[in-house]
Amino acid sequence: MVRKRIIETNEGIQNEVTVDIFNQFAKTMRDKGWNNVDSFLKAGITKGNVLEIGPGPGYVGLEWLKESENAKLTGLEISENMIKIANQNAKEYGLQSKVDYVQGNCLQMPFDENSFDGVLSNGSLHEWEDPLKVFNEINRVLKPNGIFCITDMRRDVSGILKWMIYFSTKPKKIRPGFLSSLNASYTIEELRELLKQSRVNEYMVHKEFFGLRVSGKKS
Repeated sequence: MVRKRIIETNEGIQNEVTVDIFNQFAKTMRDKGWNNVDSFLKAGITKGNVLEIGPGPGYVGLEWLKESENAKLTGLEISENMIKIANQNAKEYGLQSKVDYVQGNCLQMPFDENSFDGVLSNGSLHEWEDPLKVFNEINRVLKPNGIFCITDMRRDVSGILKWMIYFSTKPKKIRPGFLSSLNASYTIEELRELLKQSRVNEYMVHKEFFGLRVSGKKS
């Protein structure tokens, strides 16, 4: 039996010490290749003006941008401290001219309709206070035929895999946060039911090794 979902914070990672620890964690995830960049590319998000929701320290979007020459990235991030780190990381990647980080909440995105060719996000879905509203916002800011791809953890992952990931997570200070995020994540069935209520008409929900992926386009 799958445990009931336990809602996590909707404020993002704000404290400077916590932000620094999360940056270390995100860097180890990048080095392991656990960032779902391949999922975004396979979904067809390879060029154009693309929005990343919840970029955190920026590694996922920057790794994607490395593989997407004819692209420009806008990162929508709730935490001002995260944006500072993301801008520093963009400079280290040499991609600061191709990325712009904007402070804001994905519940009410500060962008016009039909602004983006693609929308991507990794690991932020479980933190969305009102995911239905966010999917409607994604649909609003996408251009016609624009593609979206959202990846996250999956709450009904096997116990063995859960604890394998837990004990391999570094730094150790991030492990309690890993568990709270996992407990706040969705199952495939929950996500499908949620999307049925949204304005998104064309989508597919997939189960992955440790998580889930929903991708589609604005029809």
